[in-house]
Amino acid sequence: MSFLKKEQIINSLDIGTSFIRLITAKAGEDKKLQIIGMSQTTSNGLRKGVVIDIEETVKAINAAKDIVERATGIPVENAYVNLSGSHISAHPSKGTVAVSRADGEVSKEDVERAINAAQAISLPLNREILQVIPRTFSIDGQNNIKYPVGMNGVRLEVDVLIVEVSTPILKNLTKCVNQAGINILKFIPSPLAASQSILNKRQKELGAILIDLGAGTTSLAVFEEGNILHLSVLPIGNAYITNDLAIGLKTSIDVAERVKLEYAKKDQIDLSKISSEEEGIVSKEKIDHIIEARLSEIFTMVNKELKKIDRQKLLPAGVVLVGGGAKMANIIEMAKEYLALPVKIGCLQSDLKSVADEVSDPRFATAVGLILYGLEHEESDKKTHFGLINKSIKILRNLLP
Repeated sequence: MSFLKKEQIINSLDIGTSFIRLITAKAGEDKKLQIIGMSQTTSNGLRKGVVIDIEETVKAINAAKDIVERATGIPVENAYVNLSGSHISAHPSKGTVAVSRADGEVSKEDVERAINAAQAISLPLNREILQVIPRTFSIDGQNNIKYPVGMNGVRLEVDVLIVEVSTPILKNLTKCVNQAGINILKFIPSPLAASQSILNKRQKELGAILIDLGAGTTSLAVFEEGNILHLSVLPIGNAYITNDLAIGLKTSIDVAERVKLEYAKKDQIDLSKISSEEEGIVSKEKIDHIIEARLSEIFTMVNKELKKIDRQKLLPAGVVLVGGGAKMANIIEMAKEYLALPVKIGCLQSDLKSVADEVSDPRFATAVGLILYGLEHEESDKKTHFGLINKSIKILRNLLP
């Protein structure tokens, strides 16, 4: 057992509309990551990133968990879990406090008080704060300070991005993960997790938008000057394109999916070569027309989000695409046309060793991002998580006769 003590084991659980992905990684004392187990199972219990069937979702999580545990021989007890769905919203807030020390030096406690002041906002009963992300600080009018501890001043102000979510939706997802025997160390919004593994420091400094084209939702995160400006989850994804093709071409969903991913390689497609149950030849123009109609809707919604923060067509590092939709034929050209920005498919920024090549696929961006987040924060998150559990146990004991 001394082997496990020297190595840090981190699990990530990416719960999506179409698939559930689970990764187990280990990190040595040098903090280098190696993925030692991974699985991908079909997800039937969610719609648009939200749980609609608890039993089906638990079943899928358990299936993914069993595969990884058999491969690694290590039980999956704790995990970082993504959160998706259009119920997620983000908005800026500010908090201001007086520096407490007599010599005017800013302490960690001052920073915590400022962040707490920023999240003192009124929320509806069915909403709660998931995360408060500090962006910049200012001391006595000096702006754009990244880390104020140790600096001197009288008045400390923090600019944060508050991520809030639906409480019932969060509770349902928590119930599913817990019923599968997994403790949740922390929920991370999907676009934040994906950006952790895909965007590099230069892209975040220059200004970039990460777009995760999932099956049921499209998530986005916008960065500039190293800070997150905005994040959003749109209630539409690339599965809608598959459905449109199935209806427009009068084919099965499976054939429509193949057409969506492969059509750009040919001027026309003979459906009988994809499936013996299909017949007919479809032109590239017809497929283009069907796909572009739906992508136009998705990218128009993305542009509206950029317009909210005055960044439409104004991100020098451009667009980085991940998710299952990033594998679609001609997606780069279409994104360039509608967003008027440079576009590329995302690739992992981390030097990962893995038992499977699929991890480098853009569909695994969120799952890998959760692992990278855990590498940085696991020790403090475990203390917080188990500290809350111990606190709850103490309260219950005091209530017992």
